[in-house]
Amino acid sequence: MLWDISAINGYAIEAMDGHLGTVSDLLFSDADWVVRWLVVDTGKWLSGRKVLLPVSALGKPDPASRHFPVKLTKQQVKASPDIVTDQPVSRQVEAYVFSYYGWDPYWGNSNFNMNAMATPLVAPILPISRAAGAEARANEGDRHLRSVAAITGYHIHAVDGEIGHVEDFLVDDIGWSLRYLIVDTRNWWPGERVLISPRVVRRIEWADRLIYLDVDREKVKASTRYDPSIALDRAYAEKVLSRYRTHSIAGWT
Repeated sequence: MLWDISAINGYAIEAMDGHLGTVSDLLFSDADWVVRWLVVDTGKWLSGRKVLLPVSALGKPDPASRHFPVKLTKQQVKASPDIVTDQPVSRQVEAYVFSYYGWDPYWGNSNFNMNAMATPLVAPILPISRAAGAEARANEGDRHLRSVAAITGYHIHAVDGEIGHVEDFLVDDIGWSLRYLIVDTRNWWPGERVLISPRVVRRIEWADRLIYLDVDREKVKASTRYDPSIALDRAYAEKVLSRYRTHSIAGWT
């Protein structure tokens, strides 16, 4: 099933032994456009602290009750590492959190063990020279996890000019990939919203909040208009991608 990400924000997160908090953001990989973590605001329970939960630990979202079940206990989450969730999250930080839970990261070769209990963690200590080098590489554009909330509002340029801005995303709750950007074209094509596949994104200028596509405005204008009342099934998705001369949907289930 595909979800508007804006609709997921605010969903309650329910641990195996009680309420944890609410979804405040999602973090995705800027390499493959796959959501890797939910950012959960724990509210009064942990004095406003935010924590990262891997999507692998989540059950299916329930639209009727607006909640996610999660295969963790409250104590596990309470003792998890403090993370600055409003900054790009590096691979090292991800590994840090996975190590705490005693799980293999998604880029590892071992089987993911959902029944693993949290294990004691000692924060990694980097030599000054290595830490400085890591910071320098990050500034040069190392791959990071990015905030969905932060990228919402980015302006989008086709090869021949601006077309609008990111209004929302459609995410698949099976593989947690960002299938489409929902683009508001009001300043160029008034009254319209279109679906753009991440496959046609050429590059992103994070500092300037700009997304560049490798298609022109006419291709965008011929793309599928977004209608939230229409269920996005496989046939509809094929139609969307065919507008960009992309004929297969890898990983669609």
